[in-house]
Amino acid sequence: MEKFARNSLKKKKFIIFGGGFSGKFIANEIRRLGGEALTSSREIQNNTTSFVFNSLSSLLPPDHIFEGTTHVISCIPPDKSGKDPVLLKLHKKLKSLDLEWVGYLSTTGVYGNTFGEWVSEKDPVRPLQDRSKRRLLCERRWLDSNLPIQIFRLPGIYGPGRSTFESILKKNIKVIHKPNQVFSRIHVADIANAIIFLLLKINHENFKQIINIADNYPTSQIEVIEHSYKLLGLKMPKPINFDDAKKLLSPIALSFWEENRRVSNKLLCKDLGYELIHNNYKSGLESCLEIIKQKNLI
Repeated sequence: MEKFARNSLKKKKFIIFGGGFSGKFIANEIRRLGGEALTSSREIQNNTTSFVFNSLSSLLPPDHIFEGTTHVISCIPPDKSGKDPVLLKLHKKLKSLDLEWVGYLSTTGVYGNTFGEWVSEKDPVRPLQDRSKRRLLCERRWLDSNLPIQIFRLPGIYGPGRSTFESILKKNIKVIHKPNQVFSRIHVADIANAIIFLLLKINHENFKQIINIADNYPTSQIEVIEHSYKLLGLKMPKPINFDDAKKLLSPIALSFWEENRRVSNKLLCKDLGYELIHNNYKSGLESCLEIIKQKNLI
């Protein structure tokens, strides 16, 4: 795929709204494969690959940023009213461009609580949390935008610099046990590479507009933490029962424990043929740890 991707992305220009964890990783992967990628920030950066976009102010990208743009990716969350900042401020501008493809990063939270059962793109959406309800509103606005949109629903995201290792090393991790609770996850490298893989198939007859990007192994948070301690050669603290931990958690942290689902990647991996880089958390954590060691952080 890499050779094909390099040939396909060579003359493509990507505008990525949201230069955070996922946005930066996607941009770097596009650049590695020979494409051009610019990421947004809320304030002016001393960086030629960055541009300003702040929907809360008048700081909008100048026209020259959009010149030659072929692809757009939005990683920016909804505002408090459920409006999409990119569509709110730049819908007309995006419509005026000759775009080949637009991607929107959403959340598997739109499926709500399935009590540990598997959920796929064919299942109904029943968001429980307000933030997931807002995401669903944005999904629908993108679908109604008359842009060449593809939506990616993501579970818990981790990767270099954003894994259980950082919490363990900073000694701010909470080891919580809740029976039968599972979470789905995805390594940021698979987000980037799955998106690139899919956008290269946009003219394929099997094009799908909404796709889950998740690994093969939903599991409990404590299993992941235990394995992380093992890889670090440290002893894991005694777990706290969830009922006792409730008072220690912030409202947003607590809200994640209110939902229990296994996210299916069958459409992505079986039907569309994407091969995961990290098909489970063990592979992903080993990759994260290798980078930590390279940086001499332990």
